[in-house]
Amino acid sequence: MLAPRIIPCLLLSDGGLVKTQKFTSKKYVGDPINAIRIFNEKECDELMVLDIDATINNVEPNYAKIKKYAAECRMPLCYGGGIKTVEQARAIIAIGVEKIALSSGVLEDLSLIASLASELGSQSVVVVLDVKRDFLGRYKVFTHNGGRATGLDLLPLISKVQEYGAGEIVINSIDRDGMSQGYDFKLARIVKDQVFVPLTFLGGAGSLNHIERLISENGIIGCAAGSLFVFKGFYRAVLISYPDQMRRQEMIKRTIEQLK
Repeated sequence: MLAPRIIPCLLLSDGGLVKTQKFTSKKYVGDPINAIRIFNEKECDELMVLDIDATINNVEPNYAKIKKYAAECRMPLCYGGGIKTVEQARAIIAIGVEKIALSSGVLEDLSLIASLASELGSQSVVVVLDVKRDFLGRYKVFTHNGGRATGLDLLPLISKVQEYGAGEIVINSIDRDGMSQGYDFKLARIVKDQVFVPLTFLGGAGSLNHIERLISENGIIGCAAGSLFVFKGFYRAVLISYPDQMRRQEMIKRTIEQLK
């Protein structure tokens, strides 16, 4: 039986670990290798690492650095950033990464999802959809760190990426990113019945209570967060944290009981 997953999400820029707010205002928070080592010690469920420069700068994934991350990581690793071809994805999987996260590359050519699923297995193909509400309240999908509007509505796109073979979908809220005010719970309720593959939400978690609520209201789901696991306190001092195993088990047990 699948269990809810609690997933730190690390953003990379200029080789360093950064955090953003609404996809802007990058703040340097440290060395990604050190962060991975700490998350190893804390026995994280899974780790997501996203290079937010690669697509913007139209550069190849940095395979040497990805190899270092994969070698250091003792948990399932999902990597994204600048992946546009089956060959690139194959090389990253060969390095030791379990999942490939894709956004702009597959939205420009949805058939790439099917090609990757055929080559790597659908379980390794993760589609990340960055979404923002427009003035009419509709959820629209963006790429290039929120800087490029695709004009695509979220729900029809979710159906399409699943049809093409995506093994997991990550919904990343641009409006909530780095704000620590809670996930977009309304969006989660809208999306959950449309998705039949593993689903992860990212953007807005500011406390473990937000994670508990996301699970209790939506069932078996991935709960990803950035700021929650790298900042502490009102002044957002850098301190990497993660709930210990006992706390996670208690939290998941409590929320699963609420679902019965």
